[in-house]
Amino acid sequence: MNVSIIIPNYNGEDLLRKNLPKVIKIAESYRRGNIEIIVIDDCSTDNSVKVIKDLIQISESNHKISFKIIQNEKNLGFPPTVNKAARQASGEIFILLNTDVSPEENFLEPLIKNFEDHRVFAVGCMDKSIDLPAGKAGNGKIVFRGRGLGRWEKGFLVHKRGEIDKNNTLWVSGGSGAFRKSIWDKLSGFNELYAPFYWEDIDLSYRALKSGYKIVFESQSIVVHEHEKGAIKSKYSDFAIKVISYKNQFIFVWENATDLFLELSYFFWIPYHFIKAFLRLDFAFFLGFLRALILLPKIIQSSFRAQKLFIKSDKELIKEFL
Repeated sequence: MNVSIIIPNYNGEDLLRKNLPKVIKIAESYRRGNIEIIVIDDCSTDNSVKVIKDLIQISESNHKISFKIIQNEKNLGFPPTVNKAARQASGEIFILLNTDVSPEENFLEPLIKNFEDHRVFAVGCMDKSIDLPAGKAGNGKIVFRGRGLGRWEKGFLVHKRGEIDKNNTLWVSGGSGAFRKSIWDKLSGFNELYAPFYWEDIDLSYRALKSGYKIVFESQSIVVHEHEKGAIKSKYSDFAIKVISYKNQFIFVWENATDLFLELSYFFWIPYHFIKAFLRLDFAFFLGFLRALILLPKIIQSSFRAQKLFIKSDKELIKEFL
């Protein structure tokens, strides 16, 4: 089974120096088919591209691995950048790894083995998250993540971390997950309305599940994830991140909630959410709503396209993850 490893990057030169050699070492151990590493740079302003080229040059003598470097001419955000790389991936399976993620030894084999089931679309990794308070250094708290649960509540999908003792999951993270390219293409990949980031992986996983495909969590494929060192928190303010998160939460509901009960529930509860946001002076909520509203015609078109593949109701899907 041929595999592509896709690494999206934005201003991650230090993370690349640390983690790209580990990814290359993991790739060298792969024996099930051909393997390539694609690093796509989202118009970085640091020395990322030079670091990528230098690290790849050192490793190019290893003929087991092929390399591709893709450079965006302007900053596109996470979903369009990943989609661009996925279109150029030659593997039947591709693995997404953020620059702030490093795979542990024996990461690859259990991940790929899940794809022997041809209904499996995506497989999530065990995410050994190192959580540091903003601006703090030192040893952070380690939290094991990777399996997601969720429920519809007061008009919105509320998602949370699931226990890691089961293999079903509501979504596979775009920061550390594997995807079957043929199904990815059928589902049209990440919805770029979610740019620059957040909710695109939950959206894709949800659409895949409603379309009858399987996604699973693999506890034996472990990655170390240093959240505070990623590009998002270095580029965006907390307020901007909150606005984007709200915007994409609205998009998710408007695109994916197709059960009549959920649609009615949303309209019933939305005044409550507006009043609650007003009372706590949550201006990010209102700005996020307005930014989503501007995109409404495109969201409706996207929803109609997605619904052509749906074979499950929201109720049927979500009862597995309560």
